[in-house]
Amino acid sequence: MEANQVSELVIGAAVEVHRTLGPGLLESVYANALSIELGLRGCKFEQEVPLNGSYKGSPLGVVYRVDLLVEDCVMVELKAVDGLMDQHAAQLLTYLRLSGKQLGLLINFNQPTLLRGLRRVANQF
Repeated sequence: MEANQVSELVIGAAVEVHRTLGPGLLESVYANALSIELGLRGCKFEQEVPLNGSYKGSPLGVVYRVDLLVEDCVMVELKAVDGLMDQHAAQLLTYLRLSGKQLGLLINFNQPTLLRGLRRVANQF
């Protein structure tokens, strides 16, 4: 599956989770529910994927754990905060660059409608 198709599938699954649970829960609850929904939709995904980094050729070890990696091409960063900040998108872009992935989704479930809490982040390589 191509990254844009995977992105659409993840967004649809997240909308269903938000429609069912609503805002106001912990991020971990949404992560578990989204994992279940992705599984029901036949998606391959990994949770809490370790992301290794390096500095000038020297390894830094695990610098972050990706909330979800879907179909090995779309990173998903989940939030349950009052509002997304530019810093959240900047962090996701850094994770994309470190991993060599092209597309990421920043999803904030703590919004009245999920689409208000959704950002696509692209790594332009």
